[in-house]
Amino acid sequence: MSDAKVTPIHWEIHDTHPELVEPLRTKLAEIVDPEIALNVIQLGLIRKVSVVDREARIYVLLTTPFCPYGPAMLETIKQKATEAMNMPISLELGMEMWDFSYMEDPGALDWGMYT
Repeated sequence: MSDAKVTPIHWEIHDTHPELVEPLRTKLAEIVDPEIALNVIQLGLIRKVSVVDREARIYVLLTTPFCPYGPAMLETIKQKATEAMNMPISLELGMEMWDFSYMEDPGALDWGMYT
């Protein structure tokens, strides 16, 4: 068991459109990285969410730069976010390296494989 601290991510919509946070988190939690078996919320892949001129802008990272599931995951993120937020969605793919510290609950990876 890990004593890693759970730290929920805070998006801009938490302050500007709080009614959209839970529906978005719920829909995006349905998207599981097939290699890691954790969802995009648990992994902290959704780094920023804002609404500008009635369009949601979502900044996404992948766990690896050339993730073979990346294109499918991005398309699914866009689909699920559209369902949750009921507005057009634009995605921006970040190029920085994903890090375990981005996870809301780093203890979720406490399989003894990453120590």
